[in-house]
This record gives sequence, structure tokens and C-alpha cells, in this order.
Amino acid sequence: MTIADLEKIEGRRYPARRRTQNLVGGKSPIQAANFAMGFVTLEADGGQVPWHSQEQEEVYFLLEGEAEFCLGNERTEMRSGQAVYIPSGVFHQISNIGKTTAKMIYCYGPSGDVAHWRQELDGTLPRAGIEAPELPPGARSQFLK
Repeated sequence: MTIADLEKIEGRRYPARRRTQNLVGGKSPIQAANFAMGFVTLEADGGQVPWHSQEQEEVYFLLEGEAEFCLGNERTEMRSGQAVYIPSGVFHQISNIGKTTAKMIYCYGPSGDVAHWRQELDGTLPRAGIEAPELPPGARSQFLK
């Protein structure tokens, strides 16, 4: 039996003020061909998974906190206990709008790396309104390195 333990998974910190820990896929002891899953901590007041798209379809499940979620030209506020479906190829971002950390789980399939992780670390994320579609009206700014 293989178990992934969040207390033992260091994860990775990103410039957009979040920590991501792979539960399935990446450096996790659990590997699956059809999906990847992880735990994300968004720092208070603005921690973010920046505006990006990917080939995989995905679900975000907000466990704690409150967040602004943007999908294509839509913008909404999410609260703990809510999940959102993200179709393949659609730009999206989530930003913590609360005064405390927000925690979420992502699950996407098929498994494999997603380009926006490396783009964020390298400072090459596509810019909203330039290399990527505009953010929806009223959305928090996209983090850029």
C-alpha cells in the first residue's frame, strides 16, 4: 500500500504566494496514469494560482477560506465546500480574497506536468490581454514575476 502524507511532502513554493504539494503525480509516492491531485495553500490576501490554461480538464475544491475564481470571461467568489469544473484549454485563475490562508485540492486528468508551474517559476506566464485573453472585468490582477 502506498500512502501520500502531507506532513512528509515538502511541495513547492511559487512566486504567486502559494505552496503546492502533489498527492498523486509529481514527486508524490502515488502515481496514476489518468489523473493528478494536489493540495494547495494560498497565502492570505492575494495568494494565487495565476491566469493560465492547460490541456487537462481539472477540478478545484476549496476546503478553507474564500477566493475569487475566474474562468474564461466569468468571475465569481467561492467559499469553503465549493468545487468548480475547469474544461480543457480554458484560461482560469484563483486568488485568495480572505485575511487568512485558503486551502484547496486540485485534480486534473490525464496526469503529467502542467506548463504554468514552470512558466511561473521562469517568469514566462502568458500575460492577460497580451499573450492570453483578458481577465474578466473586476478580477484581481494576474501575478507576474
